[in-house]
Amino acid sequence: MNTTDHHFVVGAGPVGRSTAQQLAERGLRVTVATRSGRDTGIAGVEHVTVDASDADALSRAAEGATTLYNCANPGDYTQWERAWPPLSAALLTTAERTGAVYAITGNLYPYGPVDGPMTEDLPDAATDHKGRLRARMWADALAAHHEGRIRTVEVRGADYIGPGVGGNGHITRVLPTALQGRTVTMMGRVDQPHTFTDVGDTARTLIAAAADPGAHGRVWHVPSNAPTTQRQALTDVLASVGRPPVRIRTLRGPALAALGLVSPLMREVRDMVYQFERPYVLDETAARKQFGIEPTPWDEICRLTAGR
Repeated sequence: MNTTDHHFVVGAGPVGRSTAQQLAERGLRVTVATRSGRDTGIAGVEHVTVDASDADALSRAAEGATTLYNCANPGDYTQWERAWPPLSAALLTTAERTGAVYAITGNLYPYGPVDGPMTEDLPDAATDHKGRLRARMWADALAAHHEGRIRTVEVRGADYIGPGVGGNGHITRVLPTALQGRTVTMMGRVDQPHTFTDVGDTARTLIAAAADPGAHGRVWHVPSNAPTTQRQALTDVLASVGRPPVRIRTLRGPALAALGLVSPLMREVRDMVYQFERPYVLDETAARKQFGIEPTPWDEICRLTAGR
């Protein structure tokens, strides 16, 4: 094992696990930090129990790290405004204290509704509270980078697909029901072009961006397959294991608003449903050129998503 570089991964969700797995397969020293300290089962990976929103505790745990990966994802979607600010601040403080490169797993929320494909030079112009929150997080990190206090980079992908995504993905959320041949419910329109990003490709891009000093100080988009639609993506995943298409109901407009009156989660979802009401397409040309990364073939992603 190469112990010269110490890669410290905060979070053991789909991206965190894939990042740790890929780093470990390269023979690198890897530590995964979670609140529970649970073992990921990845060979050669160390595990620590830490509250990542506690800057002192996180700094102690990450002492000596050369790269700090923010793969955290607060579990309660309705509590981002409470959970993210102290977590983000602690990660920034830890990056500054340790001198580790700070690699952030971002998302597309900061852009808000868009017209045309999303490129990295779009402004972070979101007006919803989740988009503004993620935009502030990146702005704070970038300011610290420009001030010379840290070195940072953010990698943004579209809606996740791939192994281990589960309820965190719009396709994988309904997949268990669809595999039983039953009708599923999807948000927004299911016939609009939409980019889906493989979690493994997200991890590959995050690792590459962290390791490339010339990539720091900006956002990169994860190389992803050509856009498809919610309907076609689900149909393709089902077909990869020999299952037929299923009937799809859509939840949008007044029905979604009515659910939001009684469900805090649905209120949050309603704010973000614009992503599925019109084309939502990622342009990741720059990252392909910078890192030489091509997305995992779509048919392979479909099989992995279905568990094959």
